[in-house]
Amino acid sequence: SGSSIKGRTKVNHMADKKMKSILQMCALVAVKHDPQLKEYYERKKGEGKNAMLVLNNVKCKIIGRVFSVINRQTPYINTHKFAC
Repeated sequence: SGSSIKGRTKVNHMADKKMKSILQMCALVAVKHDPQLKEYYERKKGEGKNAMLVLNNVKCKIIGRVFSVINRQTPYINTHKFAC
């Protein structure tokens, strides 16, 4: 459990590859233009994490934001600027 003895993992054939590629592009753009996600990406890269692993985490954060907006039925508000 947790070891990579079997080699590299592959994308499941049932996965929506088009959606995955769109989400990958969203993550790349978010890392360039969203200050909060950019800071997260650079911090994790500085810790020595693999770039693809960090991008997967960014994708998960984007999905979390999208689902929050849908569930709350309100526009996205960046609360990071209010925290200071």
